Amino acid sequence: MPSSTSKRVQKHRDALRASGLRPVQLWMPDTRVAGFAEECRRQAAVVAASDASDPDLDIFLDAALADLDHDA
Repeated sequence: MPSSTSKRVQKHRDALRASGLRPVQLWMPDTRVAGFAEECRRQAAVVAASDASDPDLDIFLDAALADLDHDA
């Protein structure tokens, strides 16, 4: 027989499903792993270098942003 806690959890999940929601499992990077911060810095440096080497990128991004603002 299910415990009181599992009954409450199931009731809660059933209510969420009834309201049109569904459960989704997300896998996220583990920020506690050794080297995580270093990898973030490395990737940020790669992006920054790419941005700096493409003078037209700002123009493109500004145009995309203006397009989004126009659609809203």
